[in-house]
Amino acid sequence: MSDQTQELTGKVALITGAAKNIGRATALELARAGAAVAINTRHSVDDAKKVAEEIRAAGGQAEVYVADIADAKAVKGMVESVMKKFGRVDFLVLNASVRTEKPFLELSYDEWRVPLSITLDGAFYLAQACIPSMIANGGGSIVTLGGMMSLSGAKKRIHGSVAKHGLVGFTRGLAREFGDRNIRANCIAPGQMNTVRAAGRTAAAGAEMIPLARKGDAEEIATVVRFLCGPASSYVTGQSLQINGGQMMF
Repeated sequence: MSDQTQELTGKVALITGAAKNIGRATALELARAGAAVAINTRHSVDDAKKVAEEIRAAGGQAEVYVADIADAKAVKGMVESVMKKFGRVDFLVLNASVRTEKPFLELSYDEWRVPLSITLDGAFYLAQACIPSMIANGGGSIVTLGGMMSLSGAKKRIHGSVAKHGLVGFTRGLAREFGDRNIRANCIAPGQMNTVRAAGRTAAAGAEMIPLARKGDAEEIATVVRFLCGPASSYVTGQSLQINGGQMMF
């Protein structure tokens, strides 16, 4: 895909949950920057294929990989396929998540584990599988997608809040351990976004409490991911960026 500055040309990005919303926007944005994109999805195969087709139609490279990132064997197979196709992984964007809601006292252990397995186990499996390629190629960037509720908490979403909070610690741990290998790790915490919600999810509050007086667009997160993958952020690691229109300030 063409852009005035294709600063990621020759690089490869693996993006989880890339069929819709922020994942989709990120795939398109990194492709515009010149990266080849591995589009991961668990269920939304048709949507993922449309993203890949859009990238290819604009002259970029993209492939779809269907895998449950909470499954260690599936992750291993997916990363092996990406390596076989593209030869490397430079950027890992951990976007996939689930946002189920249930009162805490009604939450079963299995339900508790769902967001933890996708958000944290998935991050563990994917980082272990992709970091060796980054080391071999002289560095890379890992971007995790958290959320405001990792700090604020959320009614009926305690399990999701815990998973997102854990992701911040995971990200900072990677930044500490692999910084001397030129591998950077940062977390983006989006605020209220104009995205398609899964059935059954409670609608977020309106924009009256947001200083910018509007919800964000997926593309506004994608451009920050591009920044964190690119050379302009070469001295940025271990950070948690709150992209929320000022709704939460630190």
